[in-house]
Amino acid sequence: MRVGRIRRVLVAIVLLGLSTTACGDQTESGQRERRHPYAAIKDLPESLGPDGTTIVVGDPSRMPVHLYEDMRCPVCQEFEVTGAGPALLDMTLGKEVRAEYTLASFLDDQLGGTGSKKAANALRAALEQDKFAEYHAVLFGNQPEEQTDGYTDAFLLAMASRVDGLRGPAFDSAVKEMRYADFVAASQKAYEEAGAPGTPAAYSQGKRVPHGVLLTEDLLRLFVGGDPK
Repeated sequence: MRVGRIRRVLVAIVLLGLSTTACGDQTESGQRERRHPYAAIKDLPESLGPDGTTIVVGDPSRMPVHLYEDMRCPVCQEFEVTGAGPALLDMTLGKEVRAEYTLASFLDDQLGGTGSKKAANALRAALEQDKFAEYHAVLFGNQPEEQTDGYTDAFLLAMASRVDGLRGPAFDSAVKEMRYADFVAASQKAYEEAGAPGTPAAYSQGKRVPHGVLLTEDLLRLFVGGDPK
């Protein structure tokens, strides 16, 4: 049954001619209303996984969809905003899956600058306030151009002001002082050790989700499936 479903997904990718370009290379929705166990993104539980680098969003008992993202990556932004990101959020709100994030920062080394590292640090600081998922959505919704290295302290703090309850002395100082630099470095190492082919990359039930699926909202639910509610 599952083989047939995956085959239909892959056929759909071919027919649609979807792009499979990754950002970096290192070698339903339906018409009817849906009611969710979690009413909104701000209600999702979030935590740091036992490995110290994985950020877990949603019901921890559900099947994971593990994502690798670099905050400067425009294809990651495409996934999160116009691709399958909204479907993943819908499934997470519905307790069908939990979302896991590993934050890479290799684009700083490739393009110069510190924006990827600063954004990852700020997201880790937001996790301390249980605001990771909300802030993550705001940052991708307002992502600077990849080449401009626009994730400055001032920009990150301005975007944090759009998340109710995030700004404060602890968060602001963590952003300015790169308090979570060790987490940022460890997260990049975890990305490298995972052997992901670039960003965005996602894995579900031990299989890599094709980039075409990541960029098409309706296909992610077919590929991933999810746990029954």
